[in-house]
Amino acid sequence: MFVMFLTLSVRAQDVKKYFDEYDVKGSFMVYDTYADKYYYYDSARCFTRFTPASTFKIPNSLIGLETGILTDENFVIPWDGTKSRETCDKDLSLKDAIKFSCVWYYKELARRVGSVKMQEMLDAFNYGNKDISNGIDKFWLEGSLKISQAEQIEFLKKLYKYELPVSKRSVDILKNTIVLDSTSDYIMRGKTGWGFEGNTDIGWLVGWIEKSDNIYFYAINVETDKDNPRFAESRRAITENIFREFGVIK
Repeated sequence: MFVMFLTLSVRAQDVKKYFDEYDVKGSFMVYDTYADKYYYYDSARCFTRFTPASTFKIPNSLIGLETGILTDENFVIPWDGTKSRETCDKDLSLKDAIKFSCVWYYKELARRVGSVKMQEMLDAFNYGNKDISNGIDKFWLEGSLKISQAEQIEFLKKLYKYELPVSKRSVDILKNTIVLDSTSDYIMRGKTGWGFEGNTDIGWLVGWIEKSDNIYFYAINVETDKDNPRFAESRRAITENIFREFGVIK
């Protein structure tokens, strides 16, 4: 199996080594906008659906903005008292809630959106299997909503190109809240996620890299069924290592 990228031919083992370094299994998918081509590491797994976990904060934020429940990135929801970690245990704005991936904020946001509107928007987005039957404040965390890496990228492409049925203002606010890195050469946007499939930890990072001459949409999904202290960092580290291998970033 080979992974082709631009003018480079990268062998599968050259990608696999990054997963091995963090002792995780997984798959990686990229869409090269300029070439209009998709590239896969473990293509079959890239089309397998998993719980989106906190990557759902992207559509959840967009829906909150579009419905007017969130006025902008500075909209504050009072803390409900649910303890998790210091960065989340307080009143939060949207920009901080997504930055620190605070679950309680998004549970409350989903409750305010409500099941009818949430279903309507996910149907309009064609987001994964669109199944919110597991409860309005947990469907993206505990099983009913599923999405594949391929579907994540299709959603992100539509988001970036303003092809979703929402306003440009809502999209622009959302884009500004998911900047992971900004250099003179590129901007990297994305959102992590950490969920579970039975006894297996499932990790995500989805987003895109903007360069002056191209946009690269990406989705990584990793898994482990054992205690792994490097699991959380593996998602972004593997993604950046692969893009360095491809020559997209330095």
